[in-house]
Amino acid sequence: MASIVLIACLAVLGLIIAIALFLAGGYLWWRHKRSQLQFIEPNEDEESSSYSLRAAQDIVDSGNPPTKPQVPATQAITTPLQNNINRKLNGFLSLRTPLIGGSGTTQAKPQNASSVGNVGDGTTKDSANKSISMTDMYLDSTDSSENVGQIHFSLEYDFQNTTLILKVLQGKELPAKDLSGTSDPYVRVTLLPDKKHRLETKIKRRTLNPRWNETFYFEGFPIQKLQSRVLHLHVFDYDRFSRDDSIGEVFLPLCQVDFAGKQSFWKALKPPAKDKCGELLSSLCYHPSNSILTLTLIKARNLKAKDINGKSDPYVKVWLQFGDKRVEKRKTPIFTCTLNPVFNESFSFNVPWEKIRECSLDVMVMDFDNIGRNELIGRILLAGKNGSGASETKHWQDMISKPRQTVVQWHRLKPE
Repeated sequence: MASIVLIACLAVLGLIIAIALFLAGGYLWWRHKRSQLQFIEPNEDEESSSYSLRAAQDIVDSGNPPTKPQVPATQAITTPLQNNINRKLNGFLSLRTPLIGGSGTTQAKPQNASSVGNVGDGTTKDSANKSISMTDMYLDSTDSSENVGQIHFSLEYDFQNTTLILKVLQGKELPAKDLSGTSDPYVRVTLLPDKKHRLETKIKRRTLNPRWNETFYFEGFPIQKLQSRVLHLHVFDYDRFSRDDSIGEVFLPLCQVDFAGKQSFWKALKPPAKDKCGELLSSLCYHPSNSILTLTLIKARNLKAKDINGKSDPYVKVWLQFGDKRVEKRKTPIFTCTLNPVFNESFSFNVPWEKIRECSLDVMVMDFDNIGRNELIGRILLAGKNGSGASETKHWQDMISKPRQTVVQWHRLKPE
């Protein structure tokens, strides 16, 4: 009898523990979902304008402005929480285009505005700050010795309809990617930082000098919002049975474009990085009076993921070298779970003027691992002679030629 009572008590106790664990798990799940709904509210500019792209496959000269589609009445009655969720799910963008999941025919070219306002009057301090940040993020100041052709395109802005009009015209001297000695090029168009929505031109078969002559309309972009975007044109070679080959790309910050009139551009394509380890922004400064060499590691971007969660735990290790001899080592703190760390760390070394041309800085971006050996993400060698690349050598020479001045430059990390 006593054993039966004991078993019953244990069963009741186990049931109580199971219920408590179930309730605790439900509470934690509710807290997790609730925290996901606490989004950052978009600014007034993002809330008031919609992002609409249209592509006309051939340039047309119709003068009729496009008609905007009617919004259903049920769509207008939404709570602030629903709007917040919808903006989060759609990346704060409302996209309407025949090329991306849309239906219907391509519309005619919108009519240009009869009068052009002052562009400078419409820009605010916030949009200027965004433009600087976007330019810094996507613009690569390094020169490439490899020639992969050029692209011709034009830009104009319709102030009346707040529409950016992009015409992708032609390419020239593209490299051959096929065995036949030709390529099948097309252009992929995006307005960064939005990478999800993209448009493409038609494929031009068996040519190294394609003529696309296609027009793309980006609707619902006030001039303040537009100046915080970067136009990205990426030329690919189409392959039917394998992955399309990248030929080259161009980044153009729109804050650098004068929209008072139609602008035409010939831009040299930059080849894609073969080993994408990421990039590092650093500065050098040398004071001959006290023989102090200062290296500042500002930030990195697009680092290669080394962990199974698609992230890395980066830190930077720096060696001061004289020839092949390592003299002094410095390290930054570790930044967990990020591919775009901001270091803002400065290291000073005592280097006499007569040895400044002989020394070098070996900069290694590492991934920290709790278990096992730390892995190299990428590295650069800053030196006046035999640097890891033309960009690194030029950076060092600029530092020597401009004493007491801080020289800032982006560098592509190299694999070991």
